[in-house]
Amino acid sequence: MVKRKKIAVLFSGKGSNFAHIVNTLHPEEAEVVVALTNNPEAEGIAVAKEADIPLEIVDSKAYESRETFDTEVVKRLQYYAPDLTVLAGFMRILTPVFTEHVKSVNLHPSLLPRHKGLNAIEKSYNDAYEEGGVSVHWVTSELDGGEIILQKKVCKEGLSFEQYDQTIRQIEKEVLVEAIRKVL
Repeated sequence: MVKRKKIAVLFSGKGSNFAHIVNTLHPEEAEVVVALTNNPEAEGIAVAKEADIPLEIVDSKAYESRETFDTEVVKRLQYYAPDLTVLAGFMRILTPVFTEHVKSVNLHPSLLPRHKGLNAIEKSYNDAYEEGGVSVHWVTSELDGGEIILQKKVCKEGLSFEQYDQTIRQIEKEVLVEAIRKVL
């Protein structure tokens, strides 16, 4: 019998990408051994509870620095010993305390290296390129700067911002799962 790979999922908000991972990969292809959020109000908490996945809430506001927050996150993750950590809408800039100790991938809603950081969908929609898209990359201490694992393009022609945004959010889920499969 092949041993299933273990993944940890980090999220900050709705948890829609987390839910897609649970519905697509867990537990047959990969076991989500822990879900972790920095936001005690995150809607994704309900996803973890519903799927009976261990949940860690580490409120980033309770820490005096990013490094002390990252130290706590690393400690919590190490307890579960995941083969891979997936940042699925985890809205934190991580320090080397995290990036040098945790093998992780991140989903970003633009064709990196374009539009790193926040508001990437808006920036991508309004730029001069005919295509936008999503990227999954290895996490390093450089914001959205790690090696790209997978990208998928979206043609912007004829799309309103709302249609583009909806398309990006839909393909994010597919690309993230595909990248997790590729890495594992």
